[in-house]
Amino acid sequence: MNVNDSTIWWQVYPLGFTGAPIRPTTAEHRRMTPRLDRIIPWLDYLIGLGANGLLLGPIFDSSTHGYDTTDYYRIDPRLGDDAAFDRLVDACRSRGIRIMLDGVFNHVGRDFGPFRDALAGHGHDAMFLITRNADGGVDYAKFEGHAELPELNHDDPEVSAMVTDVMKHWLRRGASAWRLDAAYAVDPAFWTRVLPAVREEFPDAWFMGEVIHGDYADTITRSGMDSLTQYELWKAMWSAIESGNFYELEWSLRRHNAFLKTFTPFTFAGNHDVTRIASRIGDAGAALAMTVLFTVGGIPCVYYGDEQAFRGVKEDRLGGDDAVRPAFPPSPDDLPRAGEWMYHLIQGLISLRRRNPWLTHARTRPVHLENRHFVYESVGTMPDELIRVELTLDPEPHATIWQRDVPVMHVHR
Repeated sequence: MNVNDSTIWWQVYPLGFTGAPIRPTTAEHRRMTPRLDRIIPWLDYLIGLGANGLLLGPIFDSSTHGYDTTDYYRIDPRLGDDAAFDRLVDACRSRGIRIMLDGVFNHVGRDFGPFRDALAGHGHDAMFLITRNADGGVDYAKFEGHAELPELNHDDPEVSAMVTDVMKHWLRRGASAWRLDAAYAVDPAFWTRVLPAVREEFPDAWFMGEVIHGDYADTITRSGMDSLTQYELWKAMWSAIESGNFYELEWSLRRHNAFLKTFTPFTFAGNHDVTRIASRIGDAGAALAMTVLFTVGGIPCVYYGDEQAFRGVKEDRLGGDDAVRPAFPPSPDDLPRAGEWMYHLIQGLISLRRRNPWLTHARTRPVHLENRHFVYESVGTMPDELIRVELTLDPEPHATIWQRDVPVMHVHR
């Protein structure tokens, strides 16, 4: 099994995690502060959980939340500088932790230098989709209608050259993988003009696209990406438990089996864009969702705080993401004790997965299916590669994992 298949990721949204001002309004807010250093005390916590990959949200210079990039080659001063990044890389490398960076390559911020030049008619026009009216008015393509997020023109060779160079730059600096933000909004053909050139220098680099909808397998085939976000499974994990309808989960797992024929999906129970799993379906429901996450095929990721059963509701308003992107305390010793049970549960699930690495590519098959009771088997390619998982919602949500007809884990809250 290659290193990409054996990586279990812990996702951190650095601006929130480190307590940086998300919407800076003063020079003091933007003063260079090496907040990336605040992640280092948590690396042993990551290892203790059983993970070995750190997925960082945006760390490049931006105007506000990180997804409005102003300079791809500069660490956001709210997080530090190159030296702070190097310290984090060194600390990760010494522990065998791989780093995935968040590449926001569908759009930029309004203060991105080439965009300001293009808007003023001073060059780089082809990098963006700008229209100029006869009366002198100027308009441009905006990501999902947000005026502060001008879209890049992915047909322009300068854009593909820029993205290729940015990826190589940070891989040289110590990154191992890239998350491709809003990949669902980018023509898959764009990545065929970027990824092969990056792989020439970094053949082991791994590229995972954020794809919310569409034909997953076709996107992988046409783009050359290694993986993408399995939102279908994420939705089924909580929705089946919330509605008492395991038929939805079974249907999604059948779809998941089909995806595994083409690629290994990036699986998760939560991330920086969604309401936390424990807020959706409670502690006991979240425990069942984590059980599914770590007993089916895929490359799992835990979003920081979910391993402590944190609560947080995403709202559709300015600042509506803040509740799911909180600051963490200075060190694990400062965490409240209330969430320790979930941390230990996930430790056990990851330990099971480490003892059975074939689970990365496992297929599932239903054994017993009712609305509120579901038993499935995850199987590998060898006769002894099999576990059985029983999910039950009554009288309270709980699960049992069996291997060789012996119960190896009981999951409950």
